[in-house]
Amino acid sequence: MKKIEAIIRKSKFRAVKEALHDVDVNFFSYWDVTGLGNEKEAHVYRGVSYSTSDIQRRHLSIVVNDDFEQVTIDALIKSASTGEVGDGKIFVSDINEAYRIRTGEKGGNTLKKISK
Repeated sequence: MKKIEAIIRKSKFRAVKEALHDVDVNFFSYWDVTGLGNEKEAHVYRGVSYSTSDIQRRHLSIVVNDDFEQVTIDALIKSASTGEVGDGKIFVSDINEAYRIRTGEKGGNTLKKISK
């Protein structure tokens, strides 16, 4: 199993969410974050332009079975890219184990949909 973390532009979140659903990645967590990076955003306040190094982004945390790793990464890159500095980053790490709290089941099957 892999944990894929992506930091993307907030404006690309809808496209990323749709792209993930299209490749059957239907569960992930996300939250709004502020970070520092190479991109500098310019703001205008009362006609005066100023820049800040604080950049608003969305952080996604996705855990998938190994066979979904590359399709998930490809979906993220394709849907989040604008071709400009500040598109974001993707980080991949290993997950040793996963448990379904309701049943105590463990392993990769905990990441798949279950039928009732």
